[in-house]
Amino acid sequence: MSKLVTRVRETIRDVPDFPKPGILFKDITPVLADARLFTDVVNWVAGTLAGERVDKIVGMESRGFIFGAAVAPQVHAGFVPARKPGKLPSAVESVSYDLEYGSATLQIHKDAIRPGDRVAIVDDLLATGGTAKATVDLVRRLGGEVIMTVYMVELSFLGGRKLVEAPVASLVIY
Repeated sequence: MSKLVTRVRETIRDVPDFPKPGILFKDITPVLADARLFTDVVNWVAGTLAGERVDKIVGMESRGFIFGAAVAPQVHAGFVPARKPGKLPSAVESVSYDLEYGSATLQIHKDAIRPGDRVAIVDDLLATGGTAKATVDLVRRLGGEVIMTVYMVELSFLGGRKLVEAPVASLVIY
C-alpha cells in the first residue's frame, strides 16, 4: 500500500489560494486522469470495505460521486448521491453545515436509504469534517447505519476526523 500512497501523493496537485486566498487546495483531478492510478484508488476503497455488508454507498457532490459510483458495483451496493439543493427531483432530507471556506447544504432523496441499511460514505477528501458530518447526519435521519467513511485524502491538521462520529479510513494523510 505504501507504493499507492506515494503514487497518489506525487500525483495530487497543490493549488495555492483556491477557492480563496489562504487555502491550499489539493487537486485530485490528475489522479482521475491516470487510469491505472484511479483504478488502484477505487480498488483500495473497495478493499477497505471488504468483509462488510454494504447496502448503499453515499457519495457527496461532486467528487464523492466519482469515487462512490465506481466503488458501489464492486461491493454490490447501490449508489446514493448527496447533492446540493435543487438537484434532486423527488422528496429530500436536507442538512446545512459550515465548510472551511463558507457554508453549504446537502440533500438526499428520502427514499434512497431505508431504515437498517448499512451505509458507507465515500469522498475524495476529509478536511474540517463538516461535509462528512452532515452526510452522516443525513444517513442517520433516514434510518441508515453508517458503517464507515472512506477518503482518498485526509488533511489531519484540520481535525475533521473528530467531527465525523463514524469510523474513518483514509489512504493518504497529510
